[in-house]
Amino acid sequence: MTPDSLLALHDAGYVAVVERLGPGRVLDVGCGEGFESQKLAGGGRVVVGADYAPHALGLAHHRLDGAVRFVAADATALALGTGTFDWACSSHLIEHFLDPTAHVSELARVLRPQGTAFVLTPNAPADFENPFHLRLFDPDQLAAVLRSHFHEVWVGGLEGSDRVKADFAQRRARAARLLRLDVFGLRHRLPRSWYVAAYSRALPMAYRLLARGDSGGDSGITAQDFHVAEHVDDSTPVLFAVARRPVRPEP
Repeated sequence: MTPDSLLALHDAGYVAVVERLGPGRVLDVGCGEGFESQKLAGGGRVVVGADYAPHALGLAHHRLDGAVRFVAADATALALGTGTFDWACSSHLIEHFLDPTAHVSELARVLRPQGTAFVLTPNAPADFENPFHLRLFDPDQLAAVLRSHFHEVWVGGLEGSDRVKADFAQRRARAARLLRLDVFGLRHRLPRSWYVAAYSRALPMAYRLLARGDSGGDSGITAQDFHVAEHVDDSTPVLFAVARRPVRPEP
C-alpha cells in the first residue's frame, strides 16, 4: 500500500547513483532486503550490502543468491576494513541518527583515498512528520556535516515532476487533516517509544484508507518522474549529495 511516489523516489535515488558509478567495490549501507542494492551491480562492480537487521539480510541473501554480498553491521561502526571500497551509498539513512557524525565518519573510513560517497536524505522543509526521522537537513547543513570528513562535497536535490509535487501536496493535506484530530498534540506528549509504536501501526492503516489510487502503479508515477537538480528549494523532496576524497585523520 506504499504510495507509488515514495517507491519511485527511492528508486530514482539509486538510478542517480548508478549513473555516477564506475567499476570497483560498492558499499550500500542500510540495504535492508537488498531490493535496491542489486541495481548497483554490473559494470565491473562488486557490491556489498550492510544492514543492522540480520533477518532482512537473510531474506536478501536468499532472494539474490550471491549477486550481492551482505554483512550485518551498524552504520556507525561498520565491520569492514579501512580503505576497501571505491564507492559508498547511504540512502535515506542519515536522518535516522540524532548525531550523524559517526555514520559519515564510517563512510569516509571505508573508502579509498579517491573514493566517493553518495548520500540521499529528506530535504528538511519538505519532510512531513515522521518519528523515525531524528535529524533533518537543509542543503547547507548536510554539506557542513559531509565537509568535516570529505575534501570535495556537492549537494543538490532529487527533484520531482509537477505530478509528483501534486501527489505529495495532496497526501500531505490528507495527513494534516488526520493530525488535526489530535487537537491537544497528545502524540508529542507520549513517551517516544509509545509514539513510534502507535505510528508504526497506524501508518499501514492510513495508507489503506488514504492511498487508494496512489499505489499499486495506479498513479503512473515512476522513477522517470524525478531528476537530479542543482537548485534546491523548500519543495524539493530529497537532497542528493556527492562527497569525494575522504579526509584521513592525522597519524
